Amino acid sequence: MYCSRSISGPLSRGLGAVVLVALAVIYGEAHPWLLPPLLIGAVVLMRGCPMCWLMGLVETIGERRNARHADEAR
Repeated sequence: MYCSRSISGPLSRGLGAVVLVALAVIYGEAHPWLLPPLLIGAVVLMRGCPMCWLMGLVETIGERRNARHADEAR
């Protein structure tokens, strides 16, 4: 369900979400109107929540291992 085709997808989305959260923390006090779009962007990049992002990463790694083992079994 959360699985991507490559590991670079979840990692790049996670990095983008971390950057958006960091920007929200850094600039949130001076520019409160930036908080909602930055935090919403982070949630969208993580596909819901940090746990959803982590599940997607773990499923992607698991699928890659399964595919590797299936190729070796042939």
